[in-house]
Amino acid sequence: LVNGASGIAVGMATNMPTHNLSEVLDGCIAYIDSKGEIDIDGLMEFIKAPDFPTGAMIYGYAGVKSAYETGRGRVVLRGKAEIEQDGNHEKIIITEIPYQVIKSDLIKNIADLVNEKRLDGISNINDESSSREGVRVVVDVKRDANANVVLNKLYKMTALQSSFSVNNIALVNGRPKLLNLKDLVKSFVDHRHEVVIRRTRYELKKAEERAHILEGLIIASDNIDEVIAIIKASKNPQDAITRLMERFSLSDIQARAIVEMRLRQLTGLEQSKLRAEYEEIEKLIARLNDILNNDDLCMQVIKDELLEIKNKYGDPRKTEIIYASE
Repeated sequence: LVNGASGIAVGMATNMPTHNLSEVLDGCIAYIDSKGEIDIDGLMEFIKAPDFPTGAMIYGYAGVKSAYETGRGRVVLRGKAEIEQDGNHEKIIITEIPYQVIKSDLIKNIADLVNEKRLDGISNINDESSSREGVRVVVDVKRDANANVVLNKLYKMTALQSSFSVNNIALVNGRPKLLNLKDLVKSFVDHRHEVVIRRTRYELKKAEERAHILEGLIIASDNIDEVIAIIKASKNPQDAITRLMERFSLSDIQARAIVEMRLRQLTGLEQSKLRAEYEEIEKLIARLNDILNNDDLCMQVIKDELLEIKNKYGDPRKTEIIYASE
């Protein structure tokens, strides 16, 4: 939804418009808060309409509503243009163009229509765009022409007004499916749920492995004189490992960690660090188990992460919505 997508496969195509990150994340959070009970109209209070990087205007809401309810619809886009008075004649200033419209093609198209006498009332067209100011195309209107009439003709005859055909087909569990707005949000939240569960399982495994080694090191530091005596009396490292395992009921991994332990870890400060780390790991293990066993907590983790992304990258919408095209 945020990036948009387009693709053609055998017998089917997909065409998704881009959306505003903040709005989509608000919609996802509302879906999580309602435990999936929110309907499409409810989601549309948050995800109002597509939002295109080139700005412009969505002209009329019927196509957006259809796209969100059924997965298919036609969104009409209009470039942003203002009429400026310059002395005793008028200028049309185009500052934003519809998504996927190439500015140079639009200007050429207008010039061709003027040359073919299909579009009258224009005396000159000039591209004053810059990387700092953005798009600025100046259309000079003849003195005897009405700028509003000329602008309406530009909307009618050129790509200054164009449409985006929405076709939300995506692969869901490996099968192509036409998705409405709620289906898209649900699929994403389900995916995040799976990601968080898998990540938590991985982190839990790592934490338990570390806790196991720390238990062995703490046993060694509590019986340090005996441990040193066993290591000194052993023929080789493997012999030391075997004898430590027998004496203190340790696992192979724990005994290896003790044999490979550095002398500096025998100081009082390092021993208290071991205990502090062990306590932290125990708390982490308890939290990770809670996330795996409590679905509400897992959903809260997803929600917190979405909010973090929104606060970091969210921005206001660029595309204006004009609800009634009449």
